[in-house]
Amino acid sequence: MDTQYALLDVEEEIAVITLNRPAALNALSAGLSEDLGRCIDEVKERAGKDIKALILTGAGKAFCAGGDIKAMRSQQRTPERQRAGLRNSHHRMLDLLNMELPVISLVNGPAAGAGANLALAADFVFATPRAMFMQAFGRIGLVPDWGGFYVLPRLVGLQVAKELVFTARKVGAQEAQSLGMVHTVVSEDTALAETKAFAGRFRNASTMAIGVAKNILNQSSNLDVRTLLEMEANAQALCSSSDYHRAAVKRFVDKEPSIYDWEKLSAG
Repeated sequence: MDTQYALLDVEEEIAVITLNRPAALNALSAGLSEDLGRCIDEVKERAGKDIKALILTGAGKAFCAGGDIKAMRSQQRTPERQRAGLRNSHHRMLDLLNMELPVISLVNGPAAGAGANLALAADFVFATPRAMFMQAFGRIGLVPDWGGFYVLPRLVGLQVAKELVFTARKVGAQEAQSLGMVHTVVSEDTALAETKAFAGRFRNASTMAIGVAKNILNQSSNLDVRTLLEMEANAQALCSSSDYHRAAVKRFVDKEPSIYDWEKLSAG
C-alpha cells in the first residue's frame, strides 16, 4: 500500500500494521490516523481470504505516544471540530474491536493515552519488558479517548480503571500482565517472531467461527441471557453449515488428525 505513516505487510497469512512515525514516538497525527485507517480497511477486505490474523505494532522505541500534543496546541480546534475528529477515530476503534480475525498488539515501548487504548483494543496484548502503559489524559486535563472508557474497565475492573485514569500513572509490562491488560510478556530480541508464532497458530482455525464468537463475546457483558442464547443459536446454525465444519467432522469420523489443534501447534 502507498502509505507513509502506517505500513501494512502480509506474509504467510499474517498481516502486520506498523505505526510509522518513530521520530514522534508514533504519536497519532492526522496523517498517521488516515494511513492507519487505510491499512485497517485493506485487512478487513482480505480477512479470511489471505489474512488469518493481524498484528499491530509501532516502529522504533515506542508503540504509540497517544495524541499529537504539539498539533493540539497549534490547531486550537473548536469543540465541534474536536468532537468530529474523535468520532472519526471511533470508526477505527470499532473496526479493530470487531475485526473478525484474531488481533494482537505488540507493545514494544510506551503506549500512552490514545496509544494505550489502541493497544488494548486488540484481542491479545503482547508486551516487551520495555512496554509502558499510561492513561496520560489526566496529566493535561483530559479524559480517556480512543475507546478507553470501553476497553479499560473490561480488562482490569472498574476500581482499577478509575485508579489508572485518575492518577495517570505509568504501568510497566509485568504489572500490566498482573492486572489483565497484557496476555504475554515477550523477549525484546524475539518479540515480533514470538508474536508471529502465536498469530500463525490461527491459520488453520475457522475464521468464521472466531469472527462470530468474537462479535458475541464483545457484547456479552451488556446483554441479558435470553439475548445471548438467541445469538448463540443463530451463530451455531451459521457455523454448522460451513465447509470448514463439515470437513472437520469428516476428519473426526475418519479418525484423522484435526487440522486445528492448539496444543500440538504450540508444541511444534
